[in-house]
Amino acid sequence: MSVDALLAEQRRYYAARAPEYEDWWWRRGRYALDAEDEERWFADVDEVERALRALAPLGDVLELAAGTGIWTRQLVPLAGSVLALDANAETLALNDAGAEHVVADVFAWEPEAQFDTCVFAFWISHVPAARFAEFWTLVRRAVRPGGRVFLVDGAIGGREPGGEEEQRALNDGREFRIVKRFWTPAELAEQVRSHGFELALGESANGQFVYGSGR
Repeated sequence: MSVDALLAEQRRYYAARAPEYEDWWWRRGRYALDAEDEERWFADVDEVERALRALAPLGDVLELAAGTGIWTRQLVPLAGSVLALDANAETLALNDAGAEHVVADVFAWEPEAQFDTCVFAFWISHVPAARFAEFWTLVRRAVRPGGRVFLVDGAIGGREPGGEEEQRALNDGREFRIVKRFWTPAELAEQVRSHGFELALGESANGQFVYGSGR
């Protein structure tokens, strides 16, 4: 499958997944965990949220791949303004945090202004290798000189690095191919450094997430 076809299928997947996306985050239904694993999950969620709050005030914020608003709801109280961008109207329709919405493919969008902070949660793993440099060039255009980036994504865990595609299924059984590239903090920081960003990245205490920030 070509990169363009894979990204198109990824967009269709997240549009269709919009009504059930937050079940994954809040560990409901088929995403439920046993009590011990749930405690570890939400302890790591709290760790990442505290790291984001520690960066406040965030100024004017651009949130890429904002989705249904899990992180937009964290950003709005910390920022002067938030522009929440997503490729799918279906997900932004559920994003009720009070941010300005823009429906646009991140790879085709051109910022009309610059921002103090750019935030993306569970997005960098969906950027294919062929578009990685292009994505960080966009981020550089979008943030003011000295501007900040904050990101969070799933940790690599016991997975093998190097893969780029993953098959996902919805509650109704429909299946889609998406981009999924897992990173270690050191590997991601090294790759991003070559694009002009110095990020301090690490794993959450229970190994659920890679997260961090920088300029």
